[in-house]
Order: sequence, then structure tokens, then C-alpha cells
Amino acid sequence: MSDTTSTTTMDDTLRYELLEANGPKGAPTGDPVMSVRNLRVSFNTEAGVVHAVRDVNFDLWGGRTLGIVGESGSGKSVTALSLIGLLDDNAHVSGSVKLNGEELIGKSDEEMSKIRGARISMIFQDPLSALTPMFSIGDQLAEALLIHNPDMPKDEVRKRCIELLTLVGITDPENRLDAYPHEFSGGMRQRVMIALSLACKPDILIADEPTTALDVTIQAQVLSLMKELNERLGTATILITHNLGCASSICDRIIVMYGGKIMEEGTTEEIFYEPHHPYTMGLLNSVPKVTGEASKERLVPILGTPPDMLHPPTGCPFYPRCKYAMKVCASMPVPEQYISDTHRVSCFMCHPQAPRNEEYESQKGGIRHAK
Repeated sequence: MSDTTSTTTMDDTLRYELLEANGPKGAPTGDPVMSVRNLRVSFNTEAGVVHAVRDVNFDLWGGRTLGIVGESGSGKSVTALSLIGLLDDNAHVSGSVKLNGEELIGKSDEEMSKIRGARISMIFQDPLSALTPMFSIGDQLAEALLIHNPDMPKDEVRKRCIELLTLVGITDPENRLDAYPHEFSGGMRQRVMIALSLACKPDILIADEPTTALDVTIQAQVLSLMKELNERLGTATILITHNLGCASSICDRIIVMYGGKIMEEGTTEEIFYEPHHPYTMGLLNSVPKVTGEASKERLVPILGTPPDMLHPPTGCPFYPRCKYAMKVCASMPVPEQYISDTHRVSCFMCHPQAPRNEEYESQKGGIRHAK
């Protein structure tokens, strides 16, 4: 087996900011809070069976943030919803999802309702539609607490509600408890959603596009709050986003999904500065650069369209859009290659016997080897 080394031009300022924001924290210790193995999700529709998620595997540790990125329709949100049991009745889920060793796949909705909010919570995209307009913020926080703690004294409920609003940075919490959702700004409503999700001190927090409806300044504030709470409370966090900038700002690890499959997984620095899958490279090349010579370069779109998940391809789902594709990519299941102990990729170009492609090599960094 031969190792091939290549260099990557990088913005040193951006690299410093990335490292400053995320760590390094070192390798996770102990058992993961959640382990996902061979997760598959399909939907029965009038047109046929949609294979939305296929053979997804990952682990999640406390105090860490895992980002799941990809285009719309890549399977990000379906993966997240399957973890918490919120998929529609026409969904079929198989594989294994273990929460602190307890299997979640196969549990009834009644059993999952005891886990949702208490052990796994979710922040949704639009807080205005997620919050009930007819009830005050205090009433909604109290409901979240009493669902899982029905014997909690009234004064303790109010005290906890005030603590939660204080925790997420809402001033004058005693009075704001009586306010209604429409009396809060978009950023404040999202803070309330974060408070609701943390009410019962869950092990895992899933945030599905939590900054989509917010302007850039408020986005930064919400992401900063999520990162601070993740570190302070030790909660394991999954961030679902199509925004690579959001992922880079708070995630320790990133999964890149396409066509219902994981294309690449690594630390945030590995994904941004040592991408090995052509799809990851394409995502990064389509992000505007604002500093250095890179800011003068034209954006490079990813040509083509996502695969038809009614008839998913046998081989790599990115094959029809990949400029480095080989015949084997279309017909053979793609073997998973380990670039390092923390970096894995599903691509034939990373196989040690793959023919060398100079253009591909110039787009990636690091040392290529199989495990």
C-alpha cells in the first residue's frame, strides 16, 4: 500500500478562526450517548417506495456537536426525525438506534413519547409555527416540564421556567413568562425554543435548520448560544443544516450526506481542509469566499440533479454528477475507506488501487490510505 501526499492551499486566518471556535477537544472518551447502525428509512407512496435513508452509521458523544450537511433531499432531516420517532405513519424504519444502550427502533409511539422531550429534544426550523400563539411562553414552558414531571410543585415549575429563560439569555424573565410568542422577535422566539428543548435536561438535542428564518447577525447569536450551552451542560447535539458556515462555527464533527447515504465523515477541520469525496469538494467550491485570492474566484456549481430515491442507484449516488466517476462507481457498492482514525469516506477514488487523477488530488489534502 502506497501513501500519496498532496498539499492544499488554505486561508490561514480562516483556519485559525475554525480551530479557535471548535477546539481541539481530543478524542471522545467513554461510551457514546447514541449509536446508530445500519439505519434505513423508506416511505410507501402512491408512486412506489422512496428509499430516503440507506445504511447510515454514526456515534454521538456528550458535550460534542455533530453536524449533518447536504443538499435538500439528501436525507438529513429524515435521519434526525427517525431518531426521535417523529416520522409519518407511512415510514418504515430498520436498523439500530441505541440511546445509552437502550434500543429505540421498534418502540411504540407511547414509549417514545416518554423519551421525547425528556431524553431527546428537538429544535425545529420555524419557532413561530412550533410555538402555540394562544398560550403564554410561561404556560408552554410549564407544560413541557409537567408532561414528564406531573408532580412538580407549582412554585418549582415557575422557578425552573425563570431559570430556563435566564439560561438562554432572555432578560427580565419573570415578566417575559407572561408574554406571547408574537411579542418576541425571531431570534428571541428561537431562544425560547431552545429553552423548551432543555426544560427536562435531555441527553441529546437535535436542531433541524435552527437558523433558517433568521438574519445573519441573529444566526450568529443563536449558534453562539447553542455552542455555549453544549459546553456548559454537556448535552450531545446534532445540527442539521445545509449551511456549511453554520456547521463550521459550532460542530466538532461533520457528516456529509447525499442520496440518503453518508458520503464522508470527519472532524470539522478534516471536512473543510482535507475533503476526499467529490461531493464534499463540490459543496465547498460552491461556498462564496470573502478573503484572499479565493474571494476573486468564480463559484463552481454542482451540475445535474439529485438521484431519484424511488429507484436509487446501485453504486455511488453521486456518480451521474461526478466528474471523476469511473465505470465501477455506477454498478458496485462503494467500500468505506478510512483516511485516518477520525476520517472516513465512501468513494472509489480513495481506494489504494484507484488510478491517480491529478485534478482530484489537487482538490484534496492529507494522506490517502485504506484501513
